[in-house]
Amino acid sequence: MQNHGLSAEQIRDFRALAAAIIPPSPAYGVPGADDETIFNDILASLERDRDDIGRALVHLATLAGGVFADLGPVRRTEVAATFREAGGAPLAALVRVVLLCYYRDDRVMRSLGQEPRPPFPRGHVVEQGDWSLLDPVRVRPPMYRRPE
Repeated sequence: MQNHGLSAEQIRDFRALAAAIIPPSPAYGVPGADDETIFNDILASLERDRDDIGRALVHLATLAGGVFADLGPVRRTEVAATFREAGGAPLAALVRVVLLCYYRDDRVMRSLGQEPRPPFPRGHVVEQGDWSLLDPVRVRPPMYRRPE
């Protein structure tokens, strides 16, 4: 595994928060974002978001008054809601990494009726929509300045 730069407590908090963001669904037969395979992918995929995610986890621990993962279910839900309301770039980076890794898991893709494969070279069929929905955008004046 790559060096993710997080402490053991931050990893525990991150995993608990990932489970709160995307819990498992027995009804659809999919794991939560805290699943071993998915969470290891999350840790290996921090890359450019590592610093923001570290800041987000520090903020989460501050809101929790300690280790978020050690909180009871009710308090954990309250802290997660407060964290979500605070928002910001660090939280957005954390959620983005969780979602990207979750939706590239083969089990999740199969549950969505998608073949678990890269989109290229065969691509994916996208249904045509109602192009007239863009008419209001087409008729409005430009929102940019023309280059000189």
